[in-house]
Amino acid sequence: MIDDKQVDTIPADVVGKMPRRESRFLRWLGRVGMRLMGGWKINGELPNVKKAIIPVAPHSSNWDFPIGVFVMFALGMKLNYFGKKSLFRFPLNGLMRKLGGIPIDRSAANGVVQQMVEQFKKQPELVLVIAPEGTRKKVNEWKKGFIHIAQQARVPVVPVVMDYARKVIDIGPAIMIGHDIEVELKRVKGFFSHAVGKNPEYC
Repeated sequence: MIDDKQVDTIPADVVGKMPRRESRFLRWLGRVGMRLMGGWKINGELPNVKKAIIPVAPHSSNWDFPIGVFVMFALGMKLNYFGKKSLFRFPLNGLMRKLGGIPIDRSAANGVVQQMVEQFKKQPELVLVIAPEGTRKKVNEWKKGFIHIAQQARVPVVPVVMDYARKVIDIGPAIMIGHDIEVELKRVKGFFSHAVGKNPEYC
């Protein structure tokens, strides 16, 4: 939950209930799926924000996706992701959009960051999930696009940690991004320092 100090720093148009899917069946399916995937638990609560960027890490296995889907169902969250515009074609277009997909033109002059900033400005509710590492392989540096988007769109970053060692999903606080991109990236990454991925050698 957002405390009084956080409310002072998060823009008023962002404070509100996080978008939800009101489905008892999906919540039940999510809880069952988390048990079947190894008994995963959720630590923390979703912040009261209707716009946010959720970086999920560490990402070292294809198993991260189904676990993440079950967690999304269990929490009743309505999330979005962006994908290449060329993928949003018949017969997948309708399904991808229904699942929260946002088409992005990577060849556009204004770039991916600006396109997503515009999406945040247009949409009354938007929670974007990204994998900041950009790959399942070991990387020394995260991609900074999500930090730039959060800074320019004035929306918080909510870290979500997938820790295979504890079988726990840790939900972090809503973090507003300041002017120094490098400092803010380091601050966000700090929430993931304890986590162990499915394949630790890739983390």
